[in-house]
Amino acid sequence: MNLPPSRPRQDLDAQVEVAPQELRLDLPAAHSAARMARHLVRQFARTGGLPESELDQLTLVADELLTNAVDHGGGGAALEEAEHAEPTRMQMLLYVSHDAWEMRVADQGGGDPEVVRAMIAPPDGVPDLEDERGRGFFLMAQLVDSLEVRRSEDGLGLEMVARRRANGSV
Repeated sequence: MNLPPSRPRQDLDAQVEVAPQELRLDLPAAHSAARMARHLVRQFARTGGLPESELDQLTLVADELLTNAVDHGGGGAALEEAEHAEPTRMQMLLYVSHDAWEMRVADQGGGDPEVVRAMIAPPDGVPDLEDERGRGFFLMAQLVDSLEVRRSEDGLGLEMVARRRANGSV
């Protein structure tokens, strides 16, 4: 899957900090920001030495975590930042090495970590197939080595943490 190159958006209130093998984003909780972040993640991971074979998994996980933060984490499924009555943010932190990555996404939407844990690892081993939602975390957990949820550092929402070692790494 080839993604078109990202272009900077002058109308998006985003703050970006880059350190060696670490990318931090503080973004409005809107789909337009998630889309931009997905492109940045892919470029950053490629530049950071992550194998091409891992870029699709990382990009998919980034998209799922960020989209979930927009839709369920206080963003109200907003397409653009201007749709928010009050400023609503999400934070993303990505660590990349040549053989592994870790992504953290925090939101401001409250939520119960135990409810999300039950979606990640359903008690009977499979998600509720009758429910129209709730299978994304279960499916994402199949792509990564670990998927965790906890209360966000600011206490306003949840933080999801996904980790994966590149195929063939020890």
